[in-house]
Amino acid sequence: MKTGMNKQPRYAMLIEVDRCIGCYSCELACCDEHSGISHLPIAAALPQSGGSWISVRQKETGSYPKVKVNYVPVPCLQCAEAPCIKAAPDALYRREDGIVVIDPDKARGRREIAKSCPYGVISWNEELGLAQKCTFCAHLLDAGAREPRCVEACPTQTLVFGDPEDPTSPFAQRLAAVGPEKLPPGVASPVVLYSSLPKPYIAGDIAFGDRMAEPAVGVEIVLERGGNAVRCTSDAFGDFEFTPLEPKTEYTLSVSHPGYALHRQQVRTDADSHLGTIVLEHSASGR
Repeated sequence: MKTGMNKQPRYAMLIEVDRCIGCYSCELACCDEHSGISHLPIAAALPQSGGSWISVRQKETGSYPKVKVNYVPVPCLQCAEAPCIKAAPDALYRREDGIVVIDPDKARGRREIAKSCPYGVISWNEELGLAQKCTFCAHLLDAGAREPRCVEACPTQTLVFGDPEDPTSPFAQRLAAVGPEKLPPGVASPVVLYSSLPKPYIAGDIAFGDRMAEPAVGVEIVLERGGNAVRCTSDAFGDFEFTPLEPKTEYTLSVSHPGYALHRQQVRTDADSHLGTIVLEHSASGR
C-alpha cells in the first residue's frame, strides 16, 4: 500500500496506556488471526493451543491504601536497531515499510533469535522449533488493510497505527500531541512508542489535629525541586496526589493552611510513596 505520490509508508504504532482497560481484545484478535493459521512467507502459525504476539502486561504501583493498576500492551516494537536482526541477519529482514520479519524457513532451530530481544516479545514455538513475533499483520497490510487486527479490535483506541512520516495523517498528529515515550529499557530505537506510561507518584491525606473527625478540605500542598514547584489542594476527602514525577528524585513537600503550623518534609521517588495521614497542628500564632 502506498501513500501520497506513491511514497512507501513506514509503519509505526502509538500505545496510549491511559486508555487501556485491560480487556485483552488485542490478544484475542491476534490469536484469532494467527493461531493455527499460517501466513507464509511472512509468518508460520501460532500453536493451536493458543498464544498471542501482543501481550497486555499488568503493572501494579503504589501500596495500600493507594494502589494503581495499569495495563501496558506490548507487541514487537519493530526496533530500528533491532537486536534480533543482529543476532541472525540471515534469518531476519526489514521490509521497506519498516516491519521486521522472521523468515519461517531460515529461522528454524535458531533459539538465539528468541533470546536476543531486550523486550521479551519474541516467543519460541516448540512445535515448529521456531522463534516468532508480531508482524503488524503484514499479510493484511499487503492485501490492502489499513491496520493490524489488534488495532482494529481495540474498543478504546489505545492502539494507533500509521505512518509518522506523513504529517497530515491522524496518526502523526496524535503522536505529536501526546509527547511519546519509549518502553523501558528504551534501547534499540523502537518504532512502537507509548504515552502515559506508569510514573512515580506521591500521595497522602491531610487531617486537622483539633478536628480529626472532619476531612481537611482545601489545604494547599506544594511539591518543590530545584526551584520549581507544583501545587494542589486536598479534595473533599482530604486526599492529595502528585503525578507524574521524575523517578529517583528528591522533593520537598510543604503543607500549609491558615491557623495551622507549616508542615515540611523530604520525599524521594525511589518508589511510589503514600505518605499516610499528615496531621496539621493548630498554631498558637494563628498562622
